[in-house]
Amino acid sequence: MTKLLQPIQIGDLTFNNRIAMAPVTRARAGTDGVPVALTAEYYAQRASAGLIITEATNVSPNSAAFELAPAIYNDAQVAGWRRVTEQVHAAGGKMFMQLWHSGRVSSYALLKGGEPLSPSGLNDDLGLLQVYGALRNGHYTRIYASPSRAMSKEEVYAAIEEFRVGAANAKRAGLDGVEIHAANGYLPQQFLSPLVNRRMDEFGGSVENRARFLRLVLEAVLTVFPKERVGVRISPYAAYNNAADPNVAETYGYVARMLNEYGIAYIHGADTNAWGGVPDMPKLLELIRSNYSGVLMANAGLTPQAAQWLAAEGKADMVAFGRLYVSNPDLVARIAAGGPYNEPDPYTFYGGTERGYTDYPALS
Repeated sequence: MTKLLQPIQIGDLTFNNRIAMAPVTRARAGTDGVPVALTAEYYAQRASAGLIITEATNVSPNSAAFELAPAIYNDAQVAGWRRVTEQVHAAGGKMFMQLWHSGRVSSYALLKGGEPLSPSGLNDDLGLLQVYGALRNGHYTRIYASPSRAMSKEEVYAAIEEFRVGAANAKRAGLDGVEIHAANGYLPQQFLSPLVNRRMDEFGGSVENRARFLRLVLEAVLTVFPKERVGVRISPYAAYNNAADPNVAETYGYVARMLNEYGIAYIHGADTNAWGGVPDMPKLLELIRSNYSGVLMANAGLTPQAAQWLAAEGKADMVAFGRLYVSNPDLVARIAAGGPYNEPDPYTFYGGTERGYTDYPALS
């Protein structure tokens, strides 16, 4: 596994290896979106990763696909994240925050009775949207998405500003950088999708217009962090949350070239269809590579052996592991040793306490 274990330089940051901890929602923050003490322990356990990318973190009170997900739009949340970064840095780790706005993927039950926001108020596919809530008995379950309403132009620009504020708050909290979540059918990808985005203004229609929201979010974030400390996650072929595109090559070729022009730290290519057993990784990496010359991170439920092959062949510069990092806090050491690996317990992925969170054993 030598290539995966080699350091990589991005801007002024040296990452000790090419193994990233993927952003994995765990839904264990307080009801106010503030990370708790257990959150700091969880991430510090995994600080040997070359880069930790935090779980998706809400930049707005209008964003809530998962109840008890963390947030980064007020001072209490900043203080909570500062405790996390202090412990991760003390353990020698580096950490980027994934900035998240779920857009239409939400419910009035998670928005204090409010309506989810979306580019065009499309609501004929609510059964395909993945929204989760915590039950009173402590269990966590999928709930039904609520109808969204189309964002006014003022609300579009307000959401862009929320990403900038989120980045500024992440910097205040000590994060080393940020990743813009433009994947998994959330708000930036909703704007990219011509099936979800049917606007007639400068944010809809042509690929340039549909990519304008992501472009302006990126430019706003770049007023806070230098380009070498900003990544973007995309999932061109994702069926998850139904922000599909009938012409993936055109849309995401444009997006990859746009991100290349800005010289960002990395593109995080997420093959979310692999979760359902229909992987798109080869064509996903080829689409990005042919339009982008920077650091490329792959994520798709990969085995360590498959990850090593991608790195050795130059198909990907870094590989992000999600479920393996849930159950293996010392994943880097286990990859170096060739295993063994703890199996994750899916019933403790979301919500709960230390069980299935901080109690997975490390190698003896």
